[in-house]
Amino acid sequence: MASSSSYNSPCAACKFLRRKCMPGCIFAPYFPPEEPQKFANVHKIFGASNVTKLLNELLPHQREDAVNSLAYEAEARVRDPVYGCVGAISFLQRQVQRLQKELDSANADLIRFACNDIPTALPAPPPPIVPRQRQLEFNRRVGNQSGADQDIFYHQPPHAYTSHPYNLPWNIDNSSGDINEGGGGGDGNI
Repeated sequence: MASSSSYNSPCAACKFLRRKCMPGCIFAPYFPPEEPQKFANVHKIFGASNVTKLLNELLPHQREDAVNSLAYEAEARVRDPVYGCVGAISFLQRQVQRLQKELDSANADLIRFACNDIPTALPAPPPPIVPRQRQLEFNRRVGNQSGADQDIFYHQPPHAYTSHPYNLPWNIDNSSGDINEGGGGGDGNI
């Protein structure tokens, strides 16, 4: 076997640590030789022994996701030593909030424009009717065409209160001004 074949080339972790890559190397499936910087960042931030312990504690189907997460966190920490991936998350959260405000504003504009279009789609309302026109309209509907010269607010039919067998106090000619005089019953005392 030739030592230059890809089968025998050590993984990026073993190459970085300058050790022989054994067939059961826990790093080999996740740190290929083509990505040396991936392991270099993970080793710098977390340490090779901590990564080994972590991978050994996980189930095999969880290891790839864990390595990708470690690599992302390590790269973010290398780029931003203070905030690491939290800085990127905070930036993205602020961007989402800004975009949400823009979306809310655009939706409000859309609703406002849609509401402005509604009145043009409806027929124009009839002109307002003034009180005199109301009475004429009423008389036209009822069939009384002679109501034009009558009082519009206090219009009563000509036979009002004439069918009652008694006189009402407001219909009696009261020259003295006493409201209790001339009808209504009683002697005027309460």
